[in-house]
Amino acid sequence: MEGLVFDTSFLIDFQKERRNGNQGAAHTFLKRNREAVAYMPMTVYGEFAEGFASLTDPRFLSVVGAFELCPITAEVAEIYSRVTRELRADGRLIGTNDHWIAACALHLERPLVTGNLDHFSRVPQLQLMSY
Repeated sequence: MEGLVFDTSFLIDFQKERRNGNQGAAHTFLKRNREAVAYMPMTVYGEFAEGFASLTDPRFLSVVGAFELCPITAEVAEIYSRVTRELRADGRLIGTNDHWIAACALHLERPLVTGNLDHFSRVPQLQLMSY
């Protein structure tokens, strides 16, 4: 496996496990996939940052520092527009931020790791992995 794109749900669960001092599903998943490059869409960065009072919080920095950021480029925006248009036409829209997250994963051609498979499974051609 060359790389994995991570959804906010994974990061939230990972933080909860760290806070509670247990090695749950998120930690186990990372151990099983330690060789994979971990990608974080900028939208996930923003959603995850919302949970911290400061972007200099060492807990925030220790998590995001382990990821390669997936910026929103013209190519990602084109995929976003296609995905949104298709889902709207089918009456199956998901949240706007989730469209951006899916677009990053599709752009990178990597699976999206999420705890929300039902939600993201609406996106055609998006590879998904649970943890």
